Amino acid sequence: NNKGKIGVSQKAIIFRKDGRFLTIRRSKTAPSRPLHWDLPGGDLEFGEDVKKGVIREIKEETGLEVKDLMVMDAISGFNDKNEFWVTICYTAQPTTSEVKLSYEHDDFQWVAPDEFQELKASPRNKKFVEKFKFLRTQK
Repeated sequence: NNKGKIGVSQKAIIFRKDGRFLTIRRSKTAPSRPLHWDLPGGDLEFGEDVKKGVIREIKEETGLEVKDLMVMDAISGFNDKNEFWVTICYTAQPTTSEVKLSYEHDDFQWVAPDEFQELKASPRNKKFVEKFKFLRTQK
């Protein structure tokens, strides 16, 4: 019974000067959404600082170092297992350029927001990318 428990997951839109951002593909053995395009990130560990946590996950999944980490959005909802999750989405810029994927992902690409919306990706990630695109066009 998960009543009263809340999970926290974190995602990052790591974007370059040209506005393209990194998307990574979940490997076919992924426990959920195999072969879906994803944003780097992961679950916050108990007692972990949120920013240190997302920086750790970015490094583990992509090998990239980042700067200017900022909270862009936060959403909450039930997942397919009826667990309640809060997801925090950040924007950041890479300070290194070589992407080194972990075993969890098998491919990556730098995409524009509209290109990401055409890919197989979770509604949650598509929502974050839509917000990113909106904020970029407001500048």
